[in-house]
Amino acid sequence: MHEPNGLLAVGGSLSPSWLISAYRHGIFPWFGEDDPILWWSPDPRGVLWPHAFHASRRLQRSIRSRGYRSQSNRAFTAVVAGCAAPRGTLSGTWITAPMRVAYIALHRLGVAHSVEIYQQEQLVGGLYGVQVGGVFFAESMFSVQTDASKAALLALVGQAKERGIELIDTQMGSPHLASLGGTVMPRSAFLTELTRLIEQPTPAWPRPPT
Repeated sequence: MHEPNGLLAVGGSLSPSWLISAYRHGIFPWFGEDDPILWWSPDPRGVLWPHAFHASRRLQRSIRSRGYRSQSNRAFTAVVAGCAAPRGTLSGTWITAPMRVAYIALHRLGVAHSVEIYQQEQLVGGLYGVQVGGVFFAESMFSVQTDASKAALLALVGQAKERGIELIDTQMGSPHLASLGGTVMPRSAFLTELTRLIEQPTPAWPRPPT
């Protein structure tokens, strides 16, 4: 029987301690509304080295012309909700209510972070993920205006360079990410990099607003 690429385990918990331990081993949860908790570590692994990120001139002009500005950790819950919202003709989401609760708990512990893109005062895009040492595990992004999710990724790369994050995990590779400088690497090589980076001290992100 063919197993899905990277499926390692079924069951467990979405508690903060369980999630943090999973990320430290390069494992993340991903499952549907009616599924048990599924844990993944795909091979190959999609990654983005911050220094390799490529923002085309067209993209930079687009971001400037739309007046986008970025913030971090100002609207984590709203970003997760945006990522969980139905897209196009798809009505389901893997960001279920228990997943939202779990990542909001990680955010309150200072482990999960969001990058938001605003147009004037309206939230138009963003992303969220988990940082362990010098690795940022990007979980999901959303956009309701042209190029807003790309602007969020550009802002994340800026945060990574500022905070000593050397590797951004994108889980899977895609042509879209490749156009921005993303690549893939064997799982064994990814885990070697993870071992090197997880104990790396990095500056703290802005704390969530109370």
